[in-house]
Amino acid sequence: MRKAHPVNALKKLGIGLAFGAATIMSMPTSALACTQMYMGKNLTADGNTYYGRAEDFAPRYLKHFGIEPSHAPGYTYGSDESDFSYRSTKTTYRYSYVRDHPSQWHGRYDAYSEAGINEKGVSCSATLTTNMNDKAAKADPLTDTGIGEYSYGSVILGESAKAREGVELLGKIIDEQGANGNDQIIIADSNETWLFAALSGHQWIAMKLADDVASLNPNIGSLNYDVDLNDAENCLHSEGIQTMPEENDFAEYTDGKFDVAKTYGESLADSGIHQWTRYVQGRDYFMNPLIKDKDYTIVKDKNGTGASVSEIQPLFFKPGKSGWSTFELIRAFGNRGENVPGLNATTDGVYAIGSENNSETNLFQIRRGLDPEIATIQWEMLSRAAYSVAIPLYSALLTEVTPYFSNQDVSYDHCEETDIVNNEEPENSINYVLMDISSLCFENPDTLGTGVRAYLDALQNELIEQNKEVDAAMLAETTHEGRTALANKAGNAAAENTYVKCKALLQEMRAYLKASDFSKPFTPSDLNTETRGLKQSITYAKDALATEAPEKPEQPGTPEQPEQPSTPEQPSTPEQPSTPEQPSTPEQPSTPEEPTKPSTSTTVTTNKKNTKGNLPTTGDRFDGRVVAAFAAAGVVVISAGGYALYRRNKE
Repeated sequence: MRKAHPVNALKKLGIGLAFGAATIMSMPTSALACTQMYMGKNLTADGNTYYGRAEDFAPRYLKHFGIEPSHAPGYTYGSDESDFSYRSTKTTYRYSYVRDHPSQWHGRYDAYSEAGINEKGVSCSATLTTNMNDKAAKADPLTDTGIGEYSYGSVILGESAKAREGVELLGKIIDEQGANGNDQIIIADSNETWLFAALSGHQWIAMKLADDVASLNPNIGSLNYDVDLNDAENCLHSEGIQTMPEENDFAEYTDGKFDVAKTYGESLADSGIHQWTRYVQGRDYFMNPLIKDKDYTIVKDKNGTGASVSEIQPLFFKPGKSGWSTFELIRAFGNRGENVPGLNATTDGVYAIGSENNSETNLFQIRRGLDPEIATIQWEMLSRAAYSVAIPLYSALLTEVTPYFSNQDVSYDHCEETDIVNNEEPENSINYVLMDISSLCFENPDTLGTGVRAYLDALQNELIEQNKEVDAAMLAETTHEGRTALANKAGNAAAENTYVKCKALLQEMRAYLKASDFSKPFTPSDLNTETRGLKQSITYAKDALATEAPEKPEQPGTPEQPEQPSTPEQPSTPEQPSTPEQPSTPEQPSTPEEPTKPSTSTTVTTNKKNTKGNLPTTGDRFDGRVVAAFAAAGVVVISAGGYALYRRNKE
């Protein structure tokens, strides 16, 4: 039986909470982590810039892809993790998002827009949580009114027409209201990519990323970098970034130059072994490895086995090769340290970039110099990267969301399901299908894992190759209306083809486990073991480019496989779930057990409500026994409103 993560379990009680420092440090650090990556265009096979992030939170935590419509001036961004509030002075931009389920946030539908692109072509991946050191925290503590990861993505994408504009706005908000956490965020458009870091309560820095470097960060705030604070073209920062620490006697210097990362970031001793494990794994994957017993050692402590480094490592580095492909960069997030002796997650039990706790993974592919509305492709995985597939989306243009991405009204109950062999997910939900595939592979790595990974790789390669055909049509289209129609059609076709293949795969996996004959490892019936490709190709490009009703992708069948659910009808205008009306001052529902979704009128078409499973949207109920259990375990529960010190992604 899966053991519930204590932070998530308490959060789901629908009450405010805070953790004492000792309690947080004693929690399993592998459960709270994420990994951010960047690859400059000079290092890639196609000359494109890539960046993204894998969020780690819990083995079965539901994520949703959707569209936030444009709002009239006066729209207010709020938060359920702090008292942050920002009122827009202009018409906001439509943007895509990846968000949490409302049941995890008092029934609110606006929680944590961690990955998306707006109609102006600005993209954002947020956030990578880091830590500041004790001296910085004492001199400039985080604020209760500050912006945090709950709101970063929404504000940046809703308000910014350029990446630099997003950086400047975020900096201005932190100047005035402060930050609610230490975070790194990547913000990009068709010309620039910026790394923004909230260093302390009111100090921040943003750096324009170079085209000839790579970056890997697994929640380490002190990875070093050299930056010219006077170069306004490539570096923006708070006014007191250097004077504040100098006045408070904690400024640090390297070779006589003010060192931002060393001044604000946590010390080497305070960085966790699981963070450094992922750093070592990532550097190895990108062919610039650290040397065992020279640069790092394998250690064991109360948190398990991991890595310890001899000195702080760089935030930016040169990979051991150039010509990185889209496939390689997608798979980088599923890296489990397979080629690192002693730090192989499968054999050595260490934490990994491709962790069982991945909840969502995004990778943005930016084609420099193209029209902003088509320049960026979002490759989206709504589950764990080790056993998942990234679906290509022209998110800046999307006005409709395929019903195969179950929306925020789908039941959260299946996340808590322990018998996923016999209990199927709600129909037409790629989110849950990938979650179940991943869960079964992590539970049965020897019998299921190898065959499933080979099949998903074959499927991923077909999506990448066929997207080139779709992209050629997109580049040839000259009208906004034509591009929008193609983006909507392609998004649905990519998701539908992925769903059909993965649902059939999952049914075969269930049949294999039910048969209980493990004399031979599992081999998907649709996998050509000689070519390592699919026996029956997907029809993504054909469906996306068809001028008539697309041919439904064929499902591979096996004698043991039950009949697949029918493909949902695609009306010309799918039913749109309402979006929450934002009050001038955000409020939490007074009764978390019965969250209500407010409505507002809009002309944008979003997800079609998934009702085929006949499963109601569930609310969360307060259970005093659970609170008592956590109290007995040393967790301090405070029943005041809000999540005073809740941080979802830090190790």
